[in-house]
Amino acid sequence: MVGSLNMDLVARAPRLPRAGETLAGSAFNQVAGGKGGNQAVAAARLGAQVAMIGCVGADANGERLRAGLLAEGIDCDAIDISQQAPTGVALIVVDDASQNAIVIVAGSNGEVTPATLARHEAVIAAARVVVCQLETPPDAVHAALALAHKLGKLTILNPAPATGPLPAAWLPLVDYLVPNELEAATLTGLPVTTPDEAAQAAQALRLAGARNVLITLGAQGVCALLEDEAGAARHWPTPKVAAVDTTAAGDTFVGALAAQLAAGEAAGAAIPFALRAASISVTRAGAQPSIPTLADLRS
Repeated sequence: MVGSLNMDLVARAPRLPRAGETLAGSAFNQVAGGKGGNQAVAAARLGAQVAMIGCVGADANGERLRAGLLAEGIDCDAIDISQQAPTGVALIVVDDASQNAIVIVAGSNGEVTPATLARHEAVIAAARVVVCQLETPPDAVHAALALAHKLGKLTILNPAPATGPLPAAWLPLVDYLVPNELEAATLTGLPVTTPDEAAQAAQALRLAGARNVLITLGAQGVCALLEDEAGAARHWPTPKVAAVDTTAAGDTFVGALAAQLAAGEAAGAAIPFALRAASISVTRAGAQPSIPTLADLRS
């Protein structure tokens, strides 16, 4: 796993505030997060052996994040400690409809560089699947994908947060591209609000070079265009649950997918497993605290 490690500062409010508005919140919590950390925890809880490449600050938040990952059995030897930047944070507001708004301050995540990947090449070499997101600098993400591709590893890119189309050289390095509907729209310039629209966006991303494209659609499930399933994109609906907090649902899906692919499962079998894991996560509050275990999925 190559990616971000953040401390999440989570406030609950009746709704998301408008510009210039102050709302009274009902609860506050501080929990481990960051897309890289969340996905690492999800993969570990769902059966994978996981090593993390990232960076935290030399502060209490960094110590807490690293200790949490170690408690999950995650190899943290490739997590560097910055002496200049604080550990990254995410400011999250969750409303009564279980939707969220997030502001990220990168902090030490900004110190993950191509040199970081070169220094920890042995971690990539030992992996079966390499997962990246976009909460670390772009040159580091490209270096990780390029190195993993060169070494013959299966690569997953969760392009979040997406600010525009990906560089043309990136997608041929990606075996599984996993954006949500907003990210897919940003990457392609196409509307993505329904499974049919997601299928069109997936086709565009496939033509741009990604081998497999899985677009997550929240309560509408996942639309996937898979290399080993010739023909049109396929839609998997989401199990119906009573949502409490959608934070880390996408990360749970990505981590679960990675765990299944690392275990040798085909994508067509991995997707419903990952959807079930994500559906359990939204019934619980918080990022990493919401992520289920294998025992949860078997119950």
